[in-house]
Amino acid sequence: MDLNWHQQLSSSLLWLLYSFLIAGSVSAVLIYILARTTQWGRQFWRLTWPYLDPRRSWGPLLSLALQLLLALAAVRMTVLFSYWYQGFYNALQALNAGAFRIMLGVFGILATIHVARSLIDYYIGQAFEIHWRVWLNERLTEDWLAGSAYYRGQFLDDPIDNPDQRIELDITAFVAGSRALAFGAISALVSLVAFTQILWIQSGPLTLGSIEVPRAMVMLVYAYVIVATLLAFKVGHPLIRLNFLAEQLTANFRYALVRLRENAENVAFYQGAAVERQTLATRFAAFIANQWALIRRMVKFDGLNLTISQIAVIFPFMLQAQRFFSGAIKLGDVMQTAQAFGQVQDSLSFFRTSYDTFAQYRATLTRLDGFQDANQQARALPHVQTRSQPDALHIDGVNVYRPDDQEHPLLRDLHLRLTPSQALLIKGPSGSGKTTLLRALAGLWPHADGLVQRPTQAQALFLSQRPYLPLGDLRTALAYPAHATPADDPRLIEALHQTQLGHLTKALDQPNDWSRVLSLGEQQRLAFARVLFNRPAIVFLDEATSATDEGLEHALYTLLRETLPNSMLVSVGHRSTLDAFHGHVLRLDGHGGWQIAAL
Repeated sequence: MDLNWHQQLSSSLLWLLYSFLIAGSVSAVLIYILARTTQWGRQFWRLTWPYLDPRRSWGPLLSLALQLLLALAAVRMTVLFSYWYQGFYNALQALNAGAFRIMLGVFGILATIHVARSLIDYYIGQAFEIHWRVWLNERLTEDWLAGSAYYRGQFLDDPIDNPDQRIELDITAFVAGSRALAFGAISALVSLVAFTQILWIQSGPLTLGSIEVPRAMVMLVYAYVIVATLLAFKVGHPLIRLNFLAEQLTANFRYALVRLRENAENVAFYQGAAVERQTLATRFAAFIANQWALIRRMVKFDGLNLTISQIAVIFPFMLQAQRFFSGAIKLGDVMQTAQAFGQVQDSLSFFRTSYDTFAQYRATLTRLDGFQDANQQARALPHVQTRSQPDALHIDGVNVYRPDDQEHPLLRDLHLRLTPSQALLIKGPSGSGKTTLLRALAGLWPHADGLVQRPTQAQALFLSQRPYLPLGDLRTALAYPAHATPADDPRLIEALHQTQLGHLTKALDQPNDWSRVLSLGEQQRLAFARVLFNRPAIVFLDEATSATDEGLEHALYTLLRETLPNSMLVSVGHRSTLDAFHGHVLRLDGHGGWQIAAL
């Protein structure tokens, strides 16, 4: 036997310990340095460290440590297999049947350990990715919803595109890419060290004319791969931008399809299929054009990589052939050299062959980081100062502006007081800022300032002209934004009967897209039933009965005043029939002027 297997197996544990400490320490220091010195490092740190922070939980770091240990074990197994190849082929060359059978037994042990390690590594890695995705999804979703950033983001100078894709698709790509690239790089570097040692032992000198190159194989493989990597980086650099555009254009096309589906009835009434087809064709053409550019670049990139890899296959045999034929080395030495050469070449080539993956990863990283930046900027946009006042509405010095004209406000220096049981009707010509005023009072309109004191949270409800009905069962849609259980059904059923929606009482448990099932008039009545269930201290109604006739409108407002006599009402409307349900009217002229009068 050319190899002491007992010694190799026993030294593996010590090798794993040393490699784990060194690889872990070097990786931590390198990530910290990159996070301080590079933009993408800062982006990575911003998304990663809050999850790994041991002050939150030690679980992720322990899982990473175990995955690192398993990755290093994989490298060590590859080294042991390399020595097995050496012993196996030497036994064949020597026609040694006893050594051949021993090597088969050793292979059985190594293969069993390898399979077990692979399965454990897969399970732990996938569990880590799932837990990280769940945490990151919750964090970014909460960040998007906080401070109404999901709404206010549209007012940014450069609003982000497709936040839904960034939360759903980019998180998955980021988590999987982070783990694959990180452990791929670590394994490549550790393999490089381990197999360079083997290659150094097996490598002989190479005579070029009068020059003798010592350890020629090691020198050649390093020089070959370094030059190839530089070429690959030059060819592959445009892939970062192309992959970013691919994600953006795909999402834009998908958004157009979703928007067409959501507005299918309006499009059908207008017979606008031809216009929609042109819109879809334009967006799809942009996506396809980028795909062709990506394909052409990938052909160059993959062609270079495949050529480099195929040429590298014959290098070790060409360099070791003379020594083998002269009897200086055995067949097992040649095969071990070929494997070691391949491992060194693959390790050195990791950053070259992974450039496309890294390009996609950079695009994903940029989109997620930009998403967080946009949420922060949206929350930082100006708005009226809102304070909680549970039993009154006080408006002091509120100014409301158009987005494109900050010099001439829609509403200037508004002062208003409203107490429980009082009702205010807001009127004015179209474009005078009635709905915009409600947005400002809700803290949503960024082009406004002043102070508003009013009931907040569940004590305030805003009813728009087209009510929002969330996906799910009718019970959820009716109680929104509160949470209802079957124990609340008697109150929900009563509210449905009161708003003339008794035919829906048996559908409380039925999930559906209720915004498509119900007519606009039924949706507006459902919004009134929602008010009856939540019983807020103040209700803001923006043309909330526009889809009902005057008789039904009268019945709904009468119901609110009788059922919630202490609630304050603030309505936007044009019909004179609303005057009877409001004690005061606020008239806007659209040029900053306003006037309050009793009704």
